[in-house]
Amino acid sequence: MIGSALRAVRAAGLGVLLAAAGCATLDPLRENRNSAGAEVRECAAWYEALDAAVDKMGVRDAQATRVKGFAYLRVDRFSASLRGAAQADEAAFHALVDRLLVLDLEARGHEIPNLPAQALAKLWIGLGEPESAASVRRTRECGRILRDSDMAGPQARGALLERLAVPDDYITGLRVAGLYELAKIPFSAGVRRHLDETESAFRREYDPGTRGLLVRYSPPNRPKLKRGQVGEILARAALNPLRVRDPLGEDLETLFAAFAPSFEVETSGDYDRPGALRWRHGPLPEVEAADPAVYRQVAQTRYRGVNLLQLVYTVWFPERPPATALDPLAGKLDGVVFRVTLAPDGSPLVYDTMHPCGCYHMFFTTPRAVPVPAPEGELEWAFVPQALGEIGEDDRLVVRIASRTHYVERVFRDQTDSLARYDLRTYDELRSLPRMTGGTRSVFGPEGFIAGTNRSEQWLFWPMGIANAGAMRQWGRHATAFVGRRHFDDADLLERRFALDLR
Repeated sequence: MIGSALRAVRAAGLGVLLAAAGCATLDPLRENRNSAGAEVRECAAWYEALDAAVDKMGVRDAQATRVKGFAYLRVDRFSASLRGAAQADEAAFHALVDRLLVLDLEARGHEIPNLPAQALAKLWIGLGEPESAASVRRTRECGRILRDSDMAGPQARGALLERLAVPDDYITGLRVAGLYELAKIPFSAGVRRHLDETESAFRREYDPGTRGLLVRYSPPNRPKLKRGQVGEILARAALNPLRVRDPLGEDLETLFAAFAPSFEVETSGDYDRPGALRWRHGPLPEVEAADPAVYRQVAQTRYRGVNLLQLVYTVWFPERPPATALDPLAGKLDGVVFRVTLAPDGSPLVYDTMHPCGCYHMFFTTPRAVPVPAPEGELEWAFVPQALGEIGEDDRLVVRIASRTHYVERVFRDQTDSLARYDLRTYDELRSLPRMTGGTRSVFGPEGFIAGTNRSEQWLFWPMGIANAGAMRQWGRHATAFVGRRHFDDADLLERRFALDLR
């Protein structure tokens, strides 16, 4: 009783402070530059110099969004959705700030190694010997110092929560210039035609014909886990003030291995051979087919106040070859992203896939995910070409991928693993990949695109408001609908489109 009352008082107090703080114009970084404390001033100067160097050298990491005025914090769409919980509870507020600090440190941990040596040396003038690891340590220390300084007062707290938002990846100016309301009419017809054709293809009995040899790539190992064991891992991972299911270490590796799919690729040429990305001598990362790899990462979503864990797997191909001389969809690099969303008890709820361009977003449902009818006019709402039925503890999923287009053509159960095994690697590797000439470089540019993967479709689709349509994109930058607005990492993506049985 006493504990509950204290929590209520703290929550009410925090809410009053945040509501009373007129903080929209507050600039914490400027305040820190003029701070009476030497440590705070020096750390503010460090972040300003670091940001200037990162932007000048074009090595900004676009995965999470910088929070205006808080140089040491970044936010993604899921974290922004936790704003309400942070307003209601003091412990949750501090946990959210720490989460935003980690997002920034993760990004800085890639930006700093990607800086040229001369840019790094300028940062350390008067401070000692320039070194990437030392720069990361200094950034970590300064982030904590500025966090403690800013979060001691209500104005900065209020300003932070007001600014927790990720701009969408649609450019309204392009839609206005392209007469979107008129242009979407023929675009809608094209989208409808593609969905109808895909739905018909899924209904037909699969026949690969003579397009190519089926090659299955299976994960390196698949531990057999009971649903209860998965549920226990997820329960342990949620023991934090935000109730975010954030497994770490061995628990996380176990989950990735347990739910990793096989990819069965119809292979008619080198463009169908997946592999790890490598920097060689050219301006574009290349796929090393001799080293089959799948990149895995954690994501999160929310459903009626419950945080759900998602496991994401990305496979890369060298290119989408042209079907004709003027194929607008052809270009360098291609891939498939496969994601599973887990219920709190450890059961899969729904799977979805897309290409790394944000294209061809499809959902594959279990009986615990029932589609919600689309609102009037929402054409690209939730395309479900195949229902999978109940997924058992021992079921292994296979994602079948077409030759050349790399369209997902089926998701099915099969207990047979292939002798061809892929290596599970962290998606973060792509944010600072070793170069043959030394140092590291992200495969993604500061806007979140992989340079050189442009498709000529961008000149046709720009009225829909998506910049560089068809180009390969970094996580967090995937707009997935031409008509309407939708992102692969929207925190309410599933909540709006499915009735989920969380039991």
